[in-house]
Amino acid sequence: MTLSILWFILIAVLWVGYLTLEGFDFGVGMLLRILGRDEKERRTMLRAIGPHWDGNEVWLLTAGGATFAAFPEWYSTLFSGAYIVLLIILLCLIVRVCAIEWRPKINSQRWRDAWDWVHTVSAWLPAILWGTAFANMVQGMEIEVVETATGAVVPASEIGGELVRGASHQVTGGFLGMLTPFTLLGGLVTCLLFLTHGALFLALKTAGEISVRSEALARRLGVVSTLVCAAWALWAQLVHSLNALAWLPLVLAAAGLLASLSMSWRGRQGWAFGLHFAGIAFAVVFIFSAMAPNVMRSSIDEAYSLTISQAASADTTLILMTASAVIFVPVVIVYTIWSYRVFSRRITTDEVNPDEGGLHPTKVRDSSQPEAVIGY
Repeated sequence: MTLSILWFILIAVLWVGYLTLEGFDFGVGMLLRILGRDEKERRTMLRAIGPHWDGNEVWLLTAGGATFAAFPEWYSTLFSGAYIVLLIILLCLIVRVCAIEWRPKINSQRWRDAWDWVHTVSAWLPAILWGTAFANMVQGMEIEVVETATGAVVPASEIGGELVRGASHQVTGGFLGMLTPFTLLGGLVTCLLFLTHGALFLALKTAGEISVRSEALARRLGVVSTLVCAAWALWAQLVHSLNALAWLPLVLAAAGLLASLSMSWRGRQGWAFGLHFAGIAFAVVFIFSAMAPNVMRSSIDEAYSLTISQAASADTTLILMTASAVIFVPVVIVYTIWSYRVFSRRITTDEVNPDEGGLHPTKVRDSSQPEAVIGY
């Protein structure tokens, strides 16, 4: 195994970490105004993800940084070609932080309701756009090799196995070119998977009526999300994938989702969430397997596709990164597991005082106010 393939696998692992962990964060945010019937229930839902949501985003930052260092050509081609989608996602992530952190600052239901809607919208959009983006990676984008100095397109017949000197891979199609039936279905897949993941997490992490409603919703969503995911995955493998080995993670993902659905109907909340977690993880592995041996496939001509070896940094860079990863990745994984164990207790609405917290809405500048109790 070459270092470039090793780092392609490691980046896939980082995306597994992000989409499985942040997936239920998005799901809870998407369900905030659907399952949360009053202030006590919405606060309970936010407390369920409170210790985890910001830590889960570290996986995204690490995946982006690793891609920049290990595959600079992949990073530049992707971020320049899909900048509109990625910008919308970034803005949603920023606004979502504001919604979560600013919601409890003022003791006004109108204030909290407004930020709840902001939170909900900023969870729905990335949930759909991440699926659309990854579906484009599998389907292929309108990529050509363009000379940097002149802007002329290099003929496909002149491209070999190495990068063309003085040229770069560029996405020449526009934003609308990324919206096809296949990619839109991919957006629906991640949307449904995150909704189900969030409902399963709430069923496991909360107690009482909200847990019961979450479990019931997860059962209904699980049926739909599994069917839609299966349809998209088969379409991807039969039409767009170049890798026969991608069948293995596809089958494992299907097995995980079906087993999760079975456990959910049996009332085994822990197993249902864990197996759904595994199903999403193998679905991400399937996406990267379907992409291989390319990191960005061209829908114009296969010769314009950017391969793993073409996009990789020099071996010296990859060796240094590997040495760092051997030390720090296990530490991050152990810390993540430990933090979830520490905050594993179920949360009930009885613990929430809906009138507590935040500054008085008409006296936010009054320094004589007693110190506000700030919390989710």
